Amino acid sequence: MLQKSDNTPPPQDDKELLYKALGVMLLIKDKFSDEFNDIFQKANASKEEILKTVDEVQDKAQQEKSDIEDKLKEKIKAVVSEMGLATKEDIEELKELIKSQQKKS
Repeated sequence: MLQKSDNTPPPQDDKELLYKALGVMLLIKDKFSDEFNDIFQKANASKEEILKTVDEVQDKAQQEKSDIEDKLKEKIKAVVSEMGLATKEDIEELKELIKSQQKKS
């Protein structure tokens, strides 16, 4: 048989045991709550960083698109000029010239 040692605490009543259990549960809840809040804050910070990076990438892509369009327009103008093709402005000038000649006649 097991012998009781003299160092064992006296039996506890149900209320005291309940209070100790509630205390332990509150400590656990507080610890998990703190950990959860830390994780949540880190997740939000990461989300904000991701959104900021996405915005920066979109802005850079838009700027590069504009730069490419401008370069393409310049290249097309150069090719049209080399080929001696009439531009929109050239055609408008000719229309005005024709109109002015028709008025004189």
